[in-house]
Amino acid sequence: MIRRLVLLLALAAPLPAGADALANKLFGAKDAPSRQDAMPVGSYARGCAAGLQQLPETGPTWQAMRLSRNRNFGQPVMIGFLQDLSVAATQVGWPGLYIGDISQPRGGPMTSGHASHQIGLDADIWWLRPKSLSLSRDERENISSIPVRSADQKSVTDAWTPDRRALLKAAASDARVDRIFVAAAVKIEICKTATAKDKKWLQKIRPVAGHDTHFHVRLKCPKGARLCETQKPTVSELSKGGDGCDDTLMWWVSDEYLHPKPSKKKKPAEDDAPRKKGPREFTLADLPKQCKDVLSSP
Repeated sequence: MIRRLVLLLALAAPLPAGADALANKLFGAKDAPSRQDAMPVGSYARGCAAGLQQLPETGPTWQAMRLSRNRNFGQPVMIGFLQDLSVAATQVGWPGLYIGDISQPRGGPMTSGHASHQIGLDADIWWLRPKSLSLSRDERENISSIPVRSADQKSVTDAWTPDRRALLKAAASDARVDRIFVAAAVKIEICKTATAKDKKWLQKIRPVAGHDTHFHVRLKCPKGARLCETQKPTVSELSKGGDGCDDTLMWWVSDEYLHPKPSKKKKPAEDDAPRKKGPREFTLADLPKQCKDVLSSP
């Protein structure tokens, strides 16, 4: 009861000095998680995260990469998922996984890179098959992943191998996963050999720009996470109940998308169409009100 009263008072209090400062600067300055119960707050691209856990820098079947970024923090469900997937990777011939960015210690908008990864339920997994799981901190800063998508974005490279497809299937088949973002060429290649049995997991594989050197896993809001916003539309709605291997997929590799012609339409006046803020322009006031408490918590 006392804990709830303290939380309610904190949420009702006026925003602290500096509330108009950029949220990515405020959250980027935090080097440790809040000492709160775990809770994703808001949406994947506009929120923050309470009580995150740190993925250990090195485990028996994984290594966290680019440690200087301090982005190896996630909701407990995400940390468990990554550890489980790294074990599953050994069953398809990999020694384990190189894990890229998850979230900052308290989530929130990042100072560079991602628009999402704000609530501890997103993680990037490198397509580079580990040769060593005992890399030093310096080695993890200098090593890079490999592209599995061609430079023209229309096809996969020779690096796309059956074990990578098996790894993606293992990830997408996990009930905790909401969707996985990959380069469009990757999904197109998988669709060439897809069967009716693949529909359920393949539905979760979503094409998106970039993502040629990693795949991006997004987990569902955990059960009981009342402050977490479920992403809409669902993957089933996006795929119209199918596997997503349809004509809409080919749009991602069309000239219309890759090489759009300049529009001849006159742009509306700035007053008529105000520009939408990007994540790196958010202030604390642009985020869910509970993020104030996440930021100020010990």
